[in-house]
Amino acid sequence: MALPLNSLNCVYSMHYKTESWEEHIHVLKVITDMFLPHLSLSELEDECFSKVLPKVGKMFNTLMEEITNQVGGLSIQNTEIHSFLRNILQVMVQVLEVLSGCVRHVCSFEEAPALDSIRSLPSCILKVLRNTFHHCKESGEVYCGRLSLVGDLLQGLFKEAYSLQKGLMELMDRISPENTASEDDVSDIITVIHSLLDICSVISNLDIALHANTWKFIIKQCVKYGSLVEERLRHGDITSCLCDDLLASFHSCLELAEQISQAGSQQVAHSPEYKLFQKTTKMCRFFANTLVHYIKEFKAFLSKSCGRFHQLYLQIVSKFPPSLCSPVLPSPLSEELNGAALVPMDALLSQLLPLRPFVESVLNPSQQLSPETELPHCLLLVSVMGQFPSHPEEALQLWCDGSHFPEDTPRLPLFRALFQSFRRCCTERRVPVLLPGVMMKGQAQGNVTLHHHVCVMLCARVASLPPEHFPVLERSLLEAVLQPDTQTALLATDVWCFMARYGTAELCLHHGLLTAQLVKSCGGECYQLSHLSLLLRRMVFLMTPEHQMELVERFPPSQDDNLPVWCHILLRALSHDARQRVEADIITLTDTTVTNWQKAGCKLGQLDKVNKALLSLLMVVRGVSPEAECGSSALTIISQLWVAMCPRQVQSHPSIQCTLKLLLSMSAILVKSFDPQVICQALVCVGAMVSEKCPDDLLLAALEFLASLGKVFIPHDSQSQVFPRLSALFGVLLAERSWLINQHALEAFAHFAEVTNHEEVISQSLSSEDTKNKVVNFLSKTINAQETAETRLERLRLEMPVLERHNIILETNEETAAEVSAASADDDQSTADTEPCPKRARQETSVEEYSRYLQTAESSLRALQTLVEGCATDTPVPTPHWVTSRLQELQTLITHISTANPPNH
Repeated sequence: MALPLNSLNCVYSMHYKTESWEEHIHVLKVITDMFLPHLSLSELEDECFSKVLPKVGKMFNTLMEEITNQVGGLSIQNTEIHSFLRNILQVMVQVLEVLSGCVRHVCSFEEAPALDSIRSLPSCILKVLRNTFHHCKESGEVYCGRLSLVGDLLQGLFKEAYSLQKGLMELMDRISPENTASEDDVSDIITVIHSLLDICSVISNLDIALHANTWKFIIKQCVKYGSLVEERLRHGDITSCLCDDLLASFHSCLELAEQISQAGSQQVAHSPEYKLFQKTTKMCRFFANTLVHYIKEFKAFLSKSCGRFHQLYLQIVSKFPPSLCSPVLPSPLSEELNGAALVPMDALLSQLLPLRPFVESVLNPSQQLSPETELPHCLLLVSVMGQFPSHPEEALQLWCDGSHFPEDTPRLPLFRALFQSFRRCCTERRVPVLLPGVMMKGQAQGNVTLHHHVCVMLCARVASLPPEHFPVLERSLLEAVLQPDTQTALLATDVWCFMARYGTAELCLHHGLLTAQLVKSCGGECYQLSHLSLLLRRMVFLMTPEHQMELVERFPPSQDDNLPVWCHILLRALSHDARQRVEADIITLTDTTVTNWQKAGCKLGQLDKVNKALLSLLMVVRGVSPEAECGSSALTIISQLWVAMCPRQVQSHPSIQCTLKLLLSMSAILVKSFDPQVICQALVCVGAMVSEKCPDDLLLAALEFLASLGKVFIPHDSQSQVFPRLSALFGVLLAERSWLINQHALEAFAHFAEVTNHEEVISQSLSSEDTKNKVVNFLSKTINAQETAETRLERLRLEMPVLERHNIILETNEETAAEVSAASADDDQSTADTEPCPKRARQETSVEEYSRYLQTAESSLRALQTLVEGCATDTPVPTPHWVTSRLQELQTLITHISTANPPNH
């Protein structure tokens, strides 16, 4: 006859106090085998589970403590301890079997159990399971090399725990959520989910299938009970564990793929490593998809996890091409890994894109990224732009507009953030990394550079951008043009020109006029002027002829203050009428400026005005033929200036060096039309500069001029003056230590040698054996030392912070100069309000002016004397008839100056 139900607890309590663990198990089995079947579903909790299971949990903990206390004495010689520990492990297995029996009994009822009818069962099982799995995981350390003595029992213990957890999850699946669930029911569900979450962290390296099934159950329960548990779930812990497990499986995939790749491609499909790789990629895909699913269901509660999601995205993308730190893998392995980890990242981004905390994390202006994640961050921003069409207008506004109010979390506008991110990808741009291009109809998909990829995506987004976002776009473009990184400025210029071309003609005109005004307002040479002039030059090509003429009217070339605009515009971009107008105005203005400068005594202080005019004249010369009227007028102006150049003054005055550079650049174009005497004078001036330390840009202009002399046939009577100077200059520049000058010298000499008829200059220039070898190696395209891809990449990485520091210094100096200028302007305005304008002070003392002008005159006369004596020693040529009359005029002028200003005694 069965014992009364209320005596169960008394029986178990009596035996719990005995010394034998076997007796405890016997009592448990009696309860579960003989008494439990007689209880209805509603009686299980109150009559059995609530009374028995807490003591089962305590007993299991005691067993674990016994193992910890006795395991130190375990050895094959100590049979007593050995037997004792094995008995304990057997008892633990039997405890798990008893709990499995309880689960099976509950599942045997046809009706689904209510949570309150089994409340004690899940909590007890989960505590036992966690202790069991933890013991199995740490068994290597616990048993300290004596694992073989108990390994069979530990294996059985794990299998029984595996089966118990599987049964518990099946039981919990049968329980249906109720809208009227009590607070205790909700707390129990929360406890089950969080306990299984803790178990996940323990079993992650024990069994792949168990790990995956546990996560499936956790997510299923979270979604199943939805609104009942969403406010009490540890969302941060759940997503953090998912991210950790995803990264762990992903890195395991990478390690296995590299091992397979290093082992070779033979029999890969049948190797154990490849099968393990396939299993691991499945887990990686599972974790990625699970994370996406969880975010989709509970995105409203994940604001604190968005930064973690951002980092996860960057970490995964950084291990795939074109990232420089991605491993090189065989195509089949790469494709499998791509489908498992990279493809789900697009779905992840799609779920996160509308979330304000994620936007704030990605567009945070003060975030610090590692060099490995700079490119992934740039590609993330590009991907965001690509997903806008599938999201509402609110998401576009959130990303594009940036933060507006002080109380907002700071965030950059998307376009500004993209340009800044592109700028930081300096190494990737210089390698360059390649990305898949856009598919074109009838063409195979090719690879493109990062610049091309970002430019195409930006232009596509600009084409569909609502009008209200254009002011933010324009500010971002202007900021990118005005920062010091040239390639970033070029990217902004490309996008800006697309916007001007895609928009209306009036928009193009408006932007062109604004850019011209900015170019005009730039003071002196600076990187901003270089970038703005590039933008203006390209924008003029996009204007209609009518709008080009309007540009000419707004900035007439006949006014010298507009010359900074026209010295940067390619005249071939203009319509015929506009071009003729600009060429005529610039020629007239330059001729007037040079004539006035000469009439004023060729004062050094007025040479900057001449240089400004010459810079515009250079643009004219580059666009016309020497035979044209404009070319002939320019030739006359340039010839006059060459005669006035003094070699000794060139060495000490930067403004004269600037004049010389412009004259050399124009002379290289018009060289066929020059008299030999002018060429000789130019070589004398270049020789004077080369003998001293001079700026690189002047040397580059000199090399351009020397290369052009190959097209000129020098008359025999002038060869003795030209050839020695020309060969000497080539010899000096070919021996230059600067790699930049040396490379351009080789190119210039090769161009000269290719077209010249004066072969003796070639042999005379190669006076040293070292120079001859360098030229021969250059012409034969011989590479003496070529760095490996790894060495080059390391060099580029080391150069990157140097370049960025240089750009920062440029920006800092510009900002400081702007602040000083603004402060000076404020002071000047304050003075102007309180004091009368002072008289203009003299810039030079009278003694300095006398000395400088006399030196200029003396140098010019000596240069003229050199030309005349050179003609006398060689085959004579008639001296121009106007030389004698001009000398007489100069003699009269000198006499007049002497009598008008007698010396003081």
